[in-house]
Amino acid sequence: MDLLLWRHADAAEGSPDIARTLTSRGLKQSQRMARWLELHAPADLRILVSPATRTRQTMEAWHQDYEVTAAVGLDASPQSLLEAVDWPEAGNAVLVVGHQPTLGQVASILLRDEDDMLSFRKGSLWWFQRRERHGQMQTVLKTVINADLI
Repeated sequence: MDLLLWRHADAAEGSPDIARTLTSRGLKQSQRMARWLELHAPADLRILVSPATRTRQTMEAWHQDYEVTAAVGLDASPQSLLEAVDWPEAGNAVLVVGHQPTLGQVASILLRDEDDMLSFRKGSLWWFQRRERHGQMQTVLKTVINADLI
């Protein structure tokens, strides 16, 4: 299984939090990442997006169909996100467009089996892969892409 975690691009400050929109920098970040995904994303990708405006705007730069779900939203827990993507049992690849601290907590669980948090830069994408090697299951960090460097 492949799990891609994409933090929403740079967003303006404001209230309510769910209605915050992308800045011009954020729009550029999301367009850069969309171009990268167009070339590198796995086939048959299921896409789950937080209900927040900024996550939907981030995803809309790629022009792909997606599902909006609170399971990966502002109040999501690492457990709700992992359950929503069916990690590690899902046979397909899944992309989640979500938020800190949840994405960082999920990354920490996958990489270190710790309930801690790693920091995701805005607009960045982390790609994990669950695979079997020599009879053992492994979680591999396949790549980390910073949208500002694409």
